[in-house]
Amino acid sequence: MSNPLFQMMGGGGMQNNIMQRFQQFRQMFQGDPRAQIQNLMNSGRVNQGQYNQAVQMANQFRQLLGK
Repeated sequence: MSNPLFQMMGGGGMQNNIMQRFQQFRQMFQGDPRAQIQNLMNSGRVNQGQYNQAVQMANQFRQLLGK
């Protein structure tokens, strides 16, 4: 079974690629992350299941970084 986080980031084992994409995301992101998520959920663009999946993927990413 493959890791969905690695699939989304362009394949498994490409830590440099993942870090580059994360840095790009971080530079482009503006605002309060919690407010952004709440707006997405309120608008219906993101449902609870998608949110839960994103949280799971974030936790996997955090583990990858050793945080």
